[in-house]
Amino acid sequence: MALLYVRHPVLRHGATAMTSSDRTILRLSGPDRMAFLQGLVTNDVNRLSDGLVYTALLTPQGKLRSDFFLVPAGDDILIDLPALAGTDLLKALSLYKLRAKVALEETAIKVSRGTGPAPDGAFPDPRDPRLGWRAYDGRASEDGVDWDAIRVAAGIPEFGIELTPESFILEAGFERLNGVDFRKGCYVGQEVTARMKHKTELRKGLAIVAVDGTAPVGTEIIADGKAAGTLYTQSNGAGLAYLRFDRAQGEMQAGEARVRRQA
Repeated sequence: MALLYVRHPVLRHGATAMTSSDRTILRLSGPDRMAFLQGLVTNDVNRLSDGLVYTALLTPQGKLRSDFFLVPAGDDILIDLPALAGTDLLKALSLYKLRAKVALEETAIKVSRGTGPAPDGAFPDPRDPRLGWRAYDGRASEDGVDWDAIRVAAGIPEFGIELTPESFILEAGFERLNGVDFRKGCYVGQEVTARMKHKTELRKGLAIVAVDGTAPVGTEIIADGKAAGTLYTQSNGAGLAYLRFDRAQGEMQAGEARVRRQA
């Protein structure tokens, strides 16, 4: 199997939540589409019978290439992914294709989003009920939703901010977010992911923190004079942070902001 190593651009400093227009929708068609994806992505593609599947493509070393949604679309599968990763992921999937009877193309489809129960024709977001629904039929998104506030409260990482090419998905909370299946069999990066699940205790990872003040996205968190992590998206006195759990004790400092671990 051919391997492609991609280093995606990241937003990081001064980053804000992506909007629906920051997504790229690919279409995967062909008789081998299910088997093709099943051997590549972190989640069980057979879950498409129930709606959206949140998943990721990893490097063989178990690090993230991109997270994305798989969307049932009749005889095809749509791939809803961050626009930042769109071109690179299309190239990677094309290299993995080899002799598989599948076709990949970029579409002009736009994703719509809203909160609350999914209306007819839309899909519940599988990561957390607070994230509402996603639709791919041209309807309007709900206006005025503070997605950053929802993400922070629910502990949801976003590609280009909390999720980067250095991320391990278990440290980013993918098990809690229904983004990985440990019974489906082999996929790219599966050995590293399984070893982290079964043989080690996570010493680092994404956490929700209380934030008194503000600091730029990507600010280093200091505890007792030592680096304890990095502060990312903040909203309503809380934030998402990547922490070293052994050091993230008591009150910490991130620039001018005071930080304390919540969850």
